Amino acid sequence: MKIIIVYASSGAGHLKAAQAIFGYLKQHCPSADIRIIDILDKSSFFFKANYSQGYLFLVKHALFLWGLSFWITAFRPLRIITRPIARFLNQLNTNPFVHYLIDEQPDCIISTHFLPPEVAASLKKRKKISSRLITVITDFGVHPYWITDSVDVYLVASDFTKEKLMREGIKEDKIRVSGIPVDAKLLQLENKEIICAKLNIRADLFTILISTGSFGIGPIEKIVGLLHNDAQLLVVCARNQKLRLRLEKLNYPGVKVFGFVDNMPELMSISNLMITKPGGLSIAEILIRELVPLFIYPIPGQEMENVRVLEYYGAGISISRLSAIKNTVLRLKANPGEIEKFKARIRELKKPQVLEEISNVVCKDSVGSCC
Repeated sequence: MKIIIVYASSGAGHLKAAQAIFGYLKQHCPSADIRIIDILDKSSFFFKANYSQGYLFLVKHALFLWGLSFWITAFRPLRIITRPIARFLNQLNTNPFVHYLIDEQPDCIISTHFLPPEVAASLKKRKKISSRLITVITDFGVHPYWITDSVDVYLVASDFTKEKLMREGIKEDKIRVSGIPVDAKLLQLENKEIICAKLNIRADLFTILISTGSFGIGPIEKIVGLLHNDAQLLVVCARNQKLRLRLEKLNYPGVKVFGFVDNMPELMSISNLMITKPGGLSIAEILIRELVPLFIYPIPGQEMENVRVLEYYGAGISISRLSAIKNTVLRLKANPGEIEKFKARIRELKKPQVLEEISNVVCKDSVGSCC
């Protein structure tokens, strides 16, 4: 059985979800031919640059334009115009990916971004490929670009997501509530004292993890200034080296500054709260670790929808003003019972068996099992 897992490198979440699926299937389906690719590596140069750098530019410097484009492309009366234009441009710029799928003829294509299934579905309708198409939606909301004819199975984060898909016309038997795939390391229990000793961090202090994704955007420096006297802070700057240097120069006591890390599960396991942006993968990881999230400055569109879903389930707190962050942190620090109530709701929402669920859909539900 040949399985191709496809993502798009516009943000880290789609890649991390694809890597989690790849790692699990490689271990549990050893007889299968499993590959992982970035569709943008098989696209035109300008298309790739626009997809990867254009998104970053908009979320950093033109959030209004990003939110407007999200709304326009999601607004139902305008889809008759916006969707064909997007489909034409996508097909025009992904010819290398088209030829790759035709040459490889995979049995199964798993997508963690909405672009690959649209291209693959067109080939399937024209009988150029006969692959089973599985779409893993990596947000709790659903932008209509995720919905594509000829997709066989949608794997979604929650019942809320499932209901939204059904309102868009997807049949219930095509939807599985699996959760969003996360690194299997997040499922492992960690010893807090050992980790704290390794990182030279105190285990007895109320600890807050601050991370806003791979770009390290948002008012992190101001948040650290507000909170460094009230809690031990673990600050992940990711690729934002300027932010990291500024925070290291400030040298606040009780503040541990990191760049790009590969031990996020450890940092989560020793934290009481996490201040973050509400990306789908970030939320899935937080839920698995039963870490109470405080969401700041969501990007208009998918992140706003993620916040609405988490607040609907009572599993997260949205903070719209910097001045409210300190009050919220102090309230939760003084009321451990409130934190436990959040964790109880998180336990109802998290999906610890997500990778096993996906493996069952890919392997056992297929005509020929890969396991």
